[in-house]
Amino acid sequence: MSDRLSSVDAFRGLTMAGMVVVNNPGTWDAIYWPLEHAEWNGWTPTDLIFPFFIFLVGVSITLTSQSLDARASRIIERGTLIFCLGLTVSGFPFFNPRDWRVPGVLQRIALCYVAAAFLYRRTRNLAVLAGVAAALLVAYWFVLTHFGDLTAEGNIGARIDRALMNGHLYKPRWDPEGLLSTVPAIASAILGVIAGLWLKTAGTRERKLAALAAAGVALIVLGEIWNAAFPINKQLWTSSYVLLSTGIACVALALFAMLLDGRGARAWSHPLVVLGRNAITLFVASGFLAKLLLTISFRQPDGSRLDLQYLIFEYGFAWLGSPKVASLSYALVFLALMYWLCHAMYRRNLFFRA
Repeated sequence: MSDRLSSVDAFRGLTMAGMVVVNNPGTWDAIYWPLEHAEWNGWTPTDLIFPFFIFLVGVSITLTSQSLDARASRIIERGTLIFCLGLTVSGFPFFNPRDWRVPGVLQRIALCYVAAAFLYRRTRNLAVLAGVAAALLVAYWFVLTHFGDLTAEGNIGARIDRALMNGHLYKPRWDPEGLLSTVPAIASAILGVIAGLWLKTAGTRERKLAALAAAGVALIVLGEIWNAAFPINKQLWTSSYVLLSTGIACVALALFAMLLDGRGARAWSHPLVVLGRNAITLFVASGFLAKLLLTISFRQPDGSRLDLQYLIFEYGFAWLGSPKVASLSYALVFLALMYWLCHAMYRRNLFFRA
C-alpha cells in the first residue's frame, strides 16, 4: 500500500466514521447539531460526508493502473455490483418489491463511479475534465432554475423521479438521491479525478499540496458566491454545494497528504486506514445491523412491542447523562463495533473491493 493511498484511505476512513455516527444515534430526538443535516438550504458538517466519499471515489480511480486498463465491461460490472448492494441494503430485511426504494447512497456512488471511470479512460487532460465538470454544474443549474422551483416536491428532479419511480422513493414524492441530482454528483467525482491526477503530476510535494489547498479555498469562495443565486443544498445537490464540498475536500486531502505522504502510516491514522480500506463493507454491515436492531422487537406486558434498538438505548445508555450525551455514546459504541469488524478483516488481509 503506497503512502499516498494511506492518506486517501485515512480520509475515507474519517468520512466513513462520521457516516456511522451520524446514521446511528441512540435516539433521533437528541442529536448535537453538527450531526444533523441542514433542514433544507445551508449546510452542517454532516452534509459533507456523502460528497467527500464521492470525491474520494474520483481520487481513487486515478491511483491504480487498473482503472485505466479496465475493460468497459469491468467498469460496468463493478458499478452494477455496487448498485445491487445498494438495492440489497434498501430492501433488507423484508425485500418487499411494493415499497422497495430504488435510489440510494450506494446506487448514486455506482453511477458516479461508472461515469467518472469511463471519462478517465477517455482523457486525463485536466482542462477537459474541468470543462466537463463545469458544464454539468451549469447545465444542472439551468435546468433546475428554469423548469420548476427549488422545493422538495416542486423541483424538476422530483417530478422526474415520481414519473419513473413513484412509490419507490425515500419520501412519498421525492428522493434526495434521485436521478437528476446525480448529474452534479458526477461532477463531484470528476473533480476528485482531477485532484488525484494533480497529485500525480511532476513537481515537489509541497508545491502540489499547496496548489491543491489553494484550489480548495477558491472553490469554497465560488460556492459561497453562487449560493446567493443557487442556494447550497445537499438534498438537491446544487452546483454551489458541489463547489463548497469539493473545496473543503481538497483542503482536507491536502492536509492528510501532508501528514502521511512520504512518512508512512502513523499510529493516529491507523484506525482511520482500517475503516477506509473496507468502506463498502462498513456501509453495508452498519446498514444491516441498524435495520436488524429496529426489526427485532419484544412484546411488552401491555401488549405493545418495543424494538431491540430502543431497549438497548434505554437500558444501556439513557442513564449516562443528558439525552444528547447518551445518544452520542450509543453511536460511538456502534462505531466501535463496526471498527472491530473492519479490524478483524484488515488483520486477515480481507478487503471487499466492488
